Amino acid sequence: MEGFRIVFPKPMKVEIEKFQFGKPKEKEVLIETEVALISTGTELTALTGDFPKPSAWSNYIKYPFIPGYSSIGRIVEVGYEVKDFNVGDIVAATSPHATHAVVMADQLVKVPENVNVESACFHTIAAGVMNSVRLAKVSLGDAVVVVGLGLLGQLTVLFSRMAGAHPIIAIDIAEERLKISKASGATHIIRADDWNNVRENVGKITNGRMADKVFEVTGNPNVINEAITLTKILGRFVVLSSPRGRTNIDFHDEVNRPSRMIIGTHFTSQPELETPYNPWTRKRNTELFFDLLSAGRLTIEHLITHRYFWREAEKAYNMLLEDRTRAIGVILKFRE
Repeated sequence: MEGFRIVFPKPMKVEIEKFQFGKPKEKEVLIETEVALISTGTELTALTGDFPKPSAWSNYIKYPFIPGYSSIGRIVEVGYEVKDFNVGDIVAATSPHATHAVVMADQLVKVPENVNVESACFHTIAAGVMNSVRLAKVSLGDAVVVVGLGLLGQLTVLFSRMAGAHPIIAIDIAEERLKISKASGATHIIRADDWNNVRENVGKITNGRMADKVFEVTGNPNVINEAITLTKILGRFVVLSSPRGRTNIDFHDEVNRPSRMIIGTHFTSQPELETPYNPWTRKRNTELFFDLLSAGRLTIEHLITHRYFWREAEKAYNMLLEDRTRAIGVILKFRE
């Protein structure tokens, strides 16, 4: 059978190509994609080729590169051993941007009937941010700073609010992102055009204590030296973004002396299997995300800034290349 998918054959080139897929095996299902979310940071890094070599980035990104890992689709065929899913079910998958995908059934999560598929397609990003907020140990009354208000940053604000953080200070250089962060739950916003001013304002807001938890979500290695100074003594500095390059830091002055903890929270740190120590797998986080949407305790429609039909993929990526600060949630629609 034949489908279509988005591909980056080389840096700065977006194409749509035909590909072949077979019938699902006994434990697999065939999905027809309805919507997918562009993961702006990862996908633009792959598209531009702007990453160190060698690095974990260069190990991950090989051309031709097939982008995408957060989609919603309808099951059109199931393998004979699949018991938990049926034809017609709407499911969340981590498959690439393609019209069809053959996926192991045990990797899927059903989308509740009352959850909009456009909100649901944020699932991979949402699960990863939930994991980050947990690893940061955000708790009731924590002063939280979020530096960088793209897709990850907005969700960090949102889930920090749900965890009971207060105040939540959102920092970015883009005015529109700062405004949107208020809808996500930020109590204060600061434009990052002068870091001395940023530090002064964070100090005032926290009554001189500085932040219990600081999330670095820009992906810019040059921001880390500034952002870590917003963390209090014994506070936690959380690298949620995937910085593209090296950072030179004075570990004595910024880590050892103030006894700050630096925590990396890549999405891959979600465990594969539930344990009593940590039951929060990607699937469990995804199920919780859908439960919160279904119950009306969480809304993320305000994060959807752009929609494109999948055949307009090149237009979507060109928009992001031109000015990514205009966009947060960029959705690719695979059904008319």
